[in-house]
Amino acid sequence: MQLYQNQHLKIYNSLSGKKETFKPINEGHIGMYVCGPTVYSNVHLGNCRTFMSFDMIFRYFKHLGYKVRYVRNITDAGHLVDDADDGEDKIARKARLEQLEPMEVVQRYTVDFHTILQKFNFLPPSIEPTATGHIIEQIEIIKDILEKGFAYEVNGSVYFDVVKFNEDYAYGKLSGRKLEDMISNTRELTAQNEKKSPQDFALWKKAGPEHIMQWPSPWGDGFPGWHLECTAMSTKYLGETFDIHGGGMDLKFPHHECEIAQSEASTGQSPVNYWLHTNMLTMNGKKMAKSTGNNILPGEIFSGENKILSKPFSPSAIRFFMMQAHYTSILDLSNDALLASEKGYHRLMEALDVLDNLETGKSSEFNIEKWKQECYDAMNDDFNTPILIAKMFDAVKHINLIKEGKESISPQDKEALQTILHAFVFDVIGLEGKNEGATGSDKLSGIVELLIQLRKEARENKDFGTSDKIRDQLATMGIQLKDGKDGTAFSIS
Repeated sequence: MQLYQNQHLKIYNSLSGKKETFKPINEGHIGMYVCGPTVYSNVHLGNCRTFMSFDMIFRYFKHLGYKVRYVRNITDAGHLVDDADDGEDKIARKARLEQLEPMEVVQRYTVDFHTILQKFNFLPPSIEPTATGHIIEQIEIIKDILEKGFAYEVNGSVYFDVVKFNEDYAYGKLSGRKLEDMISNTRELTAQNEKKSPQDFALWKKAGPEHIMQWPSPWGDGFPGWHLECTAMSTKYLGETFDIHGGGMDLKFPHHECEIAQSEASTGQSPVNYWLHTNMLTMNGKKMAKSTGNNILPGEIFSGENKILSKPFSPSAIRFFMMQAHYTSILDLSNDALLASEKGYHRLMEALDVLDNLETGKSSEFNIEKWKQECYDAMNDDFNTPILIAKMFDAVKHINLIKEGKESISPQDKEALQTILHAFVFDVIGLEGKNEGATGSDKLSGIVELLIQLRKEARENKDFGTSDKIRDQLATMGIQLKDGKDGTAFSIS
């Protein structure tokens, strides 16, 4: 019997606006599609949070024993600068500015994307299709939508007819928008605009001679609309209706709304049973943006080469920080928040080391089975990692009490606790041990943490001479200690 048969998972479905009991289309199998990056720049931390949330969800499904086909695409064409139907292709624009071939841009930033995700210990998706690898499939979907009367062709471009579609279906049901309100709040079309309605969106755009990336089609040379790519790739690998579609909250409208419309127009069926959306990552209480300087790349956090944070942080410390907030909540990154998370991460890793060496007794005060189910209850409640982590620290408290001889644990319970803690810490949350893949900055942090612990013990023994010596010697090396109510933190100048 697989774990999922005994665990009852509830997921917040953006389509219904409520938590629903999860029931896959095919028992024991899950099809999940997540909108991947447009590879025209280095992957930013907000995107990493979204992909990390779905990596955690993927991991939990696998832990429960499901066979998961996880599809996460690469957008390498068709995503225009203004995220609508006008402007220049983001990749083509980058290629023009850097005097490169578009596929050089794609390759450079796809490699960066994979490198960063590997550092964060992501599992690779089952399939990672590209938009340019599925032009034929996109053209076939456009033909189908045209044939069914939900699109029209103008001067070599093809547009989806939102007003016509809304006569039979409900455009806006994912985002909660009404077409009548959208129309009344939109300016009238200019004479130069080819669309029948401002709400219509491109399925295929005619390419001008200056447009580098273009392909032949029945309507002339052009390129696919951004929304169409995900419809083509998701249906090819997961079917006309599949279990889960995920992405950032910013994609809910218009991108995901348009995906639903395209699929329903083509197949007559709702494409996805559960829509999941992650919330945004802010920094120091403000939206991250390159233009304001309130921005930091993952590599800059790992190396410490930035003007925002006091020291480098390891990928696992950052991952632990992100898992401490629910994926649907806004999460604010700051130096203090990362320092606190790093301390919690180290405390968890140390407890795992202690657990391995604990002496056992005849009985246990800690109810392992009850605690274990509470961990599952947290994850079964829409993947509530903050509650799961709180439950992990309940176990840490008991581990330390057993170490101090104030509690005992039986051999069977010790083995059970090791098994489940390792499963949630490493397999589900996706953390790595302190020594796994450690960088120079990780090792430095470990050494400083050791000295902080020695200084703490010296102070507890009233050996203030040794305590002050450790503090002063670290200060001469540019490492400042700061004592607070939650313990001692450090920064590197």
